[in-house]
Amino acid sequence: MDQLGSRAPKKRSRALAVPVGLALTASLAFLPAISASAAPLGGAADTATAAKADTSGPKLSYVANLNAYATVKAAKKAVERAGGTVVTAYEQIGVVVAHSQNPDFAKQLRAQRGLFVSVGATRTAPMSAARTTEEGATQQLSAADAAKAAAVAQEGQEPLEPNQWDLRTIKADKAHKINDGSRNVTVGIIDTGVDDTHPDLAPNFSKGQSANCVGGVADTTEGAWRPYPDGSDHGTHVAGTIGAARNGIGVSGVAPGVKIAAIKVSEPGTSLFYTEAVVCGFMFAAEKGIEVTNNSYYVDPWLFNCKSDDDQKALVEAIGRAAKYAERKGTLHIASAGNSNQDLAAASLEDTTSPNDTTPVPRTVDPKVCLDLPTQLPGVVTVSATGDKGLRSYYSSYGLGVVDVAAPGGDKWQVPDTPDANGRVLSTVPGGGYGYKQGTSMAAPHVAGVAALLKSAHPSATPSQLQAMLKAQSTKAVCPTQIYDAAGTLIDATTCTSKWGQTGYYGYGVIDALKAVK
Repeated sequence: MDQLGSRAPKKRSRALAVPVGLALTASLAFLPAISASAAPLGGAADTATAAKADTSGPKLSYVANLNAYATVKAAKKAVERAGGTVVTAYEQIGVVVAHSQNPDFAKQLRAQRGLFVSVGATRTAPMSAARTTEEGATQQLSAADAAKAAAVAQEGQEPLEPNQWDLRTIKADKAHKINDGSRNVTVGIIDTGVDDTHPDLAPNFSKGQSANCVGGVADTTEGAWRPYPDGSDHGTHVAGTIGAARNGIGVSGVAPGVKIAAIKVSEPGTSLFYTEAVVCGFMFAAEKGIEVTNNSYYVDPWLFNCKSDDDQKALVEAIGRAAKYAERKGTLHIASAGNSNQDLAAASLEDTTSPNDTTPVPRTVDPKVCLDLPTQLPGVVTVSATGDKGLRSYYSSYGLGVVDVAAPGGDKWQVPDTPDANGRVLSTVPGGGYGYKQGTSMAAPHVAGVAALLKSAHPSATPSQLQAMLKAQSTKAVCPTQIYDAAGTLIDATTCTSKWGQTGYYGYGVIDALKAVK
């Protein structure tokens, strides 16, 4: 039975589902100028205080966001006084990651307004040794389907390319005849890990720009970026769509000439994507000179992060600072809209899945103030999914003024005229294999690949300029009269609205790889 990915109910790839985060302060320059001098500086008394800190609670991870003039040194001492342990500190953005078993840890730090803007737990469940946005389980490519595709492959095509209706939809096959992309451009796949030993991925994989960020600290040891032995194939599938090499093996990526890197941020066992790992992912991408990141997930455990909640407010702030820092360093972020078939521009939405790491408590949220992270952050390109017939995929979330562009994510009800007649997206999976997935998780990497082609053609383009080109070069799409529902029945597309040259289903339109290389 099909399951949603992060962008689907739970979670977590944007293969079909993803949670929403709140808008955040753009940079430290906009934070209140509060002096840190009022905070105690530490000493023998601090040590005694820390020793007396309550440790009766579960061990949780926290992010603490500093005021503009607070120092990391003072913040670390405050963390220790409250019974916490500093995991890492990002002085560039004023964010400290800490662990604590003190039930009042966040409350005690929030009281120190001379140091902190916000402090919050990144999870509701005790730490243990993520989710994504795909819709349904992976369908492995059979030997028979592989043989059928290879038998009709034309000269210049990869053996399985006849089944890649998605490449032809965005004219990537024509773009490849002009430019495959530059080796000077890297797309960072912030996800569940990538199998860099796959023969279609190894030629373009950049080990020096890859890491495991789970826990909040980048681990760059050999293979740390690979999926867990019992882990998800999500990141590897995304990687193939972006940058599978044109090497006479298997499939082709949208930008087969660029480099790809893996930044693993999903927890082992649960595949949950927690804030400290995502912050680490954005910061690592920034420092490693990665030009584009693909984010086919939502940040757990909240599908929507509301600033009215102290914990969720802190998560929005921390991720927002990290994303904005990377953008200022030249990184464009692409994210999936989610697989919940929700209107992200609606006045209210029902969230029945949060928190997803303990017991969900149904709530009604306003998506304009309770945002999906990272897809609704300023500067992030939000992507909805389409099928072979050009209709919005039945699972894809949407929203006028929220969705920027659309791309092929697959739809099992929109059956293509291909050897396999499979409406999902075919790409790489761990162990050297290939499989089909559908979800906004599959749509976002098509946009990341086109963004990489644009960056290859315009090396000096800034993230905002790349985003403007993606929108301007997209193929305009009007609201359809009908779309498929989850049962495969054609229904009236009454939820599609249009204004400002955009539609709620497709944003500015479906991305175009050919225009990107011309």
